[in-house]
Amino acid sequence: MLTDTHAHLDYPDFAGDLDAVLARATQAGVRRIITIGTGIESSRRAVALAEKYPSVYAVVGLHPTNVEAESRGWLDALRGLATHPKVAAIGETGLDYHRLPSEQLSSSPALSALQAEMAEDTEAMIVDGSYRSAQAEAFSAQLDLACELGLNVVIHQRDAWDDTLEILKPYAGRVRGVFHCFGNMPDQAQEILAMGHLVSFTGIVTFKNAPVVREVAAMVPVDAFMVETDCPYLAPAPHRGKRAEPAHTRLVAEKIAEVRGTTFENIAAATEKTAEGFFKLPRQLFVREERDND
Repeated sequence: MLTDTHAHLDYPDFAGDLDAVLARATQAGVRRIITIGTGIESSRRAVALAEKYPSVYAVVGLHPTNVEAESRGWLDALRGLATHPKVAAIGETGLDYHRLPSEQLSSSPALSALQAEMAEDTEAMIVDGSYRSAQAEAFSAQLDLACELGLNVVIHQRDAWDDTLEILKPYAGRVRGVFHCFGNMPDQAQEILAMGHLVSFTGIVTFKNAPVVREVAAMVPVDAFMVETDCPYLAPAPHRGKRAEPAHTRLVAEKIAEVRGTTFENIAAATEKTAEGFFKLPRQLFVREERDND
């Protein structure tokens, strides 16, 4: 059995055929799915899905790129959602500097002349600094909430490595995080594992242009990682370019087993144990079907 530890089942991509998606997951051996909130309304939908489907659990949080658009009072709303019995963690939260406001401004043809004038202007630094600061405040607030409620955190990090670790350091020993969709270097993986955190791998591990991800998947301790899809994104080979779905968790686990020189069953058992401990999930019973030879 497997758990897809990071899915976005509340997204419109699954609105038309979610029951069929869940059935395919079960057929692939993916018996449990963690659906992740990216804002208050998304988190509410995640909790509603967890209430409706026994195999689904929710994680509630505010994604860093949604911080400035979220309404006031979001933290109190998040606290209320996080007390639900099927909420398994806080997240996804973290930092994302991939597209800063000044860069988005420069991509607009109508503002290109203005942006050219602002290229080295103080105003651009102020705008980007405010964006980073808002993300940092929301990240810290969600880490505090996780400590308050005894939950772990699902971390999104993109182009903000040093700042992410700096914010996490004061929480050592109080809360654990999983760096989802891990795509950084082996030494960076070692750095966060030394801090007591985990990593998680998506379909990227199957991509031809991702040898570094496979290198990390081959070297991290077997009890230090989990598997996910991040669906509907990042469908693994041979489905690349199509909608990812929880059933594809099996392909991720099979590829990791290949690069580690072990069996799929070993990876499934190890990642299940890790997921159950991290998300405080009830243990799934592994039942082997026996054929009646009489």
